[in-house]
Amino acid sequence: MSNPLVDLLNARVAEGAPPPALLPYQQRWVADKSPVKVVEKSRRIGLTWAEAADDALIASVRDGHNVFYISAAQDMAIEYIEAVAMWSRAFALAASEIGEGDDDLVDLDGKTVKTFKIAYPSDKRVVALSSRPANLRGKQGTIVLDEAAFGPDLPGLLKAAMAMLMWGASVRVLSTHNGVENPFNQLIQDIRGGRRGGQVHKITFEQAVSDGLYVRVCLRKGIPWTQAGQDAWVADVRRFYGADAAEELDTIPANSGGRYLSITLIESRQSPDTPVLRREWSPEFAHASDAVRHAEVQAWLDEEVQPILHALDPDRPHGLGEDFGRVADLSVYVVGEEGRDQCVRVRLQIELSCCPHRQQEQILKYIIDRLPRFRAADFDAGGNGSAVAEFMVQKYGAARIAAVQISEGWWIDSAPKFRTALEDRTYDCIPRDSDTRDDFRALQVINGVAKLPATRTRSADAPKQRRHGDALVAHMMLRNAMRRDVAPIDYIEVPADLQRAPRGRAADYPEHSGDTAGPVGTYGGSW
Repeated sequence: MSNPLVDLLNARVAEGAPPPALLPYQQRWVADKSPVKVVEKSRRIGLTWAEAADDALIASVRDGHNVFYISAAQDMAIEYIEAVAMWSRAFALAASEIGEGDDDLVDLDGKTVKTFKIAYPSDKRVVALSSRPANLRGKQGTIVLDEAAFGPDLPGLLKAAMAMLMWGASVRVLSTHNGVENPFNQLIQDIRGGRRGGQVHKITFEQAVSDGLYVRVCLRKGIPWTQAGQDAWVADVRRFYGADAAEELDTIPANSGGRYLSITLIESRQSPDTPVLRREWSPEFAHASDAVRHAEVQAWLDEEVQPILHALDPDRPHGLGEDFGRVADLSVYVVGEEGRDQCVRVRLQIELSCCPHRQQEQILKYIIDRLPRFRAADFDAGGNGSAVAEFMVQKYGAARIAAVQISEGWWIDSAPKFRTALEDRTYDCIPRDSDTRDDFRALQVINGVAKLPATRTRSADAPKQRRHGDALVAHMMLRNAMRRDVAPIDYIEVPADLQRAPRGRAADYPEHSGDTAGPVGTYGGSW
């Protein structure tokens, strides 16, 4: 079996050119110039080695920075500083030999601490320090915290390091995981949840191998690459780590199972004033004529949905989140309003069972056409949901409608931000409803990622009805939609006698007959 990366490296060597010094994942890390960047990584994939290459260049130029490297152990500091020296020779940089000193540093016992450093003619230097936060006080430059999850005081180090950002420096945090409750994992969750600024990288052992890690091992050992050899090497590495492989190689923090949202947090954000409208149709309803289906749904909308929409604040922006279901799962629509305090408050939740695609389109258009200052909506576009999501994009445009493919990446990005919004109370007024609460409780940490499990639950009030966290997904969609940057739409008031659709246009769309424009002051209108 051919490996494209191996073929590329072999071709470069055959042409007399050296292979790339850094593998793709190392290149991506070095190329990220964010002021704060964090990587959750596998063991022994050469990321410290790549960081040393970048640090040698940072310190060697006159407009660069001092680099202060902090690790959990002295042997790591020695290995790092030797890598910096190696890269300095490779880059033909003028640099001093590795030196030792104390720089007036002390450890927790008050004893002088040995440091390792390399100085450059730029008057900048790379220094490997101990992991005491006070040792960063008064210093300025790029801070590298290596194996941060294993240091004695990561919060203290971060507090000291972040103070340097205001002078244009940067902070890099590298580590494998050391448990779900470790401050390093909390830092990652805070960044993904929006509490802290920064960029998070994730490099698993599998990804490193895919990017050529074993190819580099072969080049280092002077042996030919084969797929069989790579498979055996990977198996041996995983066998060596045994039960710890998930944390050490796959970047899954240990003891990471369990509920992601506490019942206390969920119930504290529930409101008895937020209505939940539920409607279930029989399977035979899908086979009724267009006119019958449209008329029945229209009557329900006018009777139950319109009064709630009519009561919405006409001066505030509104949005919608949707989780699609057709037969096995529910379709859930959630309407939210952004207050002057920038908090998104839920104003309506609709749950539909066995609702045909065209009627879901009818209901969604009815709602969106009547939302005051409609901002945006996110739709579940997976599987059969792609049809309804496409209808909405065609009607309202891709700038306002997001057709979302729910993937592990979506969970990684959305779940921490949603929990942060609940904790900060910038997302509020979830319906006080047991099924909704249970949907939120279904969110679990699985292999280090907060997401819904494959299993479904039963509704407390309708035992025959299966749920799969449907309300949770719709609420997460709403939160994302309301955070999207969407330009406002110019508004021209429509005279009252023209608010109904022209007869000629409506006649072209009989399934929408009876559809009227929204109230004055809303976005859109009907046909």
